[in-house]
Amino acid sequence: MTAQYIMVVDDEPDIRQLVSEILEDEGYKVVTAENAAKARELHRSRKPDLILLDIWMPGQDGISLLKEWRENDTLCCPVIMMSGHGTIETAVEATKLGAYDFIEKPLSMAKMLLTVSNALRSNQLEKENRGLRKQMSGSLEPVGGSQAMQRLREQARRIAQHDTRVLLYGEPGAGKEMFARYIHSLGNRKNRPFVRAALSSSRAASHALDNLLFGREDDSKIHYGLLDEANGGVLFLAEIFELDNHTQTRLLNALKENRFMRMGGREWVELDMTLMAASSHDLQDDIKGGKFNEELYYLLNVVPLMIPPLREHPEDVPELLNHYVDLLTAQDGLPYRHISLAAQNFLRNHSWPGNIRELRNLVQRLLILGADTEVSLDEAEEAVGTRIPVFSQEIGHIPESLFDLPLRQAREQFEHDYLIYQLKQVDGNVSKLADQVQMERTHLYRKMRSLNVDPKKYGR
Repeated sequence: MTAQYIMVVDDEPDIRQLVSEILEDEGYKVVTAENAAKARELHRSRKPDLILLDIWMPGQDGISLLKEWRENDTLCCPVIMMSGHGTIETAVEATKLGAYDFIEKPLSMAKMLLTVSNALRSNQLEKENRGLRKQMSGSLEPVGGSQAMQRLREQARRIAQHDTRVLLYGEPGAGKEMFARYIHSLGNRKNRPFVRAALSSSRAASHALDNLLFGREDDSKIHYGLLDEANGGVLFLAEIFELDNHTQTRLLNALKENRFMRMGGREWVELDMTLMAASSHDLQDDIKGGKFNEELYYLLNVVPLMIPPLREHPEDVPELLNHYVDLLTAQDGLPYRHISLAAQNFLRNHSWPGNIRELRNLVQRLLILGADTEVSLDEAEEAVGTRIPVFSQEIGHIPESLFDLPLRQAREQFEHDYLIYQLKQVDGNVSKLADQVQMERTHLYRKMRSLNVDPKKYGR
């Protein structure tokens, strides 16, 4: 497990040395500062997991430094105040300013270690609770008894034994983040942060992306980025191809050197984290199109993990349906409804273009809108909607008049033929196709799948 990072701030050298040695013996990584100026410098260089802060120091005292961090919105971790001249009023003031606890000198090392452990655990629980509110609760183990899912879980368990980068491939909604979280839960960083970054449709905002990932510094104020948040843990970058070339280069350098510099910063920040990245399409297409850094690709692609679409393991659909019924009734307080066997069989044969995410949303919709205790076949069919016929791989025969077709089918037939025509013009290169038809690539891939258009058939 990656050691947690503690800063000890005290003007007495003997106390700094003693506290540092004891904490290091307990497995923590420790840095020390003799005054507020040095503490401020260390605080800027890397976000600590906890700070032990002396109140009475020459120059700026600990209470003033704590207040400064609070006012600058950079109080990023638990702070334990220390003092040999403590009063109840001082302790109350420190607590009001955001301190986790207050311990008196001479220090009881047993009490100090207990307070440190409790503060770190409390902070970790708070982070976990925030994360759980943003994602579905329950077991992190991916659901499904199919051979495909069993094989994937076994691969994930093997990957988790090594602190290595992972590149997850799969269609939108197939479960890439679910498997990334599963690997994290089994690895040696499982008690450290898992930070998710969604990069979708952000190519145009290069400066905003840099601030998001690397953070920034304005005078004395630090705005922590995702690399700061994930330091010591795992950063998950969804749709990694959305990074622009400039940000890709910055990320590549950070990974190669294990350090980075915030926007507007002047000092390097030590970096210790595992990166997991995801993509809904083959990044080789982007490399050929000059839109993805080849060196970054090979740095990320240490262990590729392919997450299959739900239509390739439909035998898991009944189990997934029941899983989300149980989850949503427990998590959101929705009324329980049993999905009939006929409805389950029908849904098992659905193509699920939106994959597991679509299935979850459908279950939620059925629980919210349904009145009966059982979901019938008719209700399931209505919830899924009428499907467009699957087109042939070649350009279909257009009727003498498109008015002979229903509007929806006529539109889909035209889109199918249009995309095949454009694919032939660009020799099957999807990056060029996206530019040609002026569509975002994730949406373009989804559209081609729904129309049964395979771009690989039209490459040279």
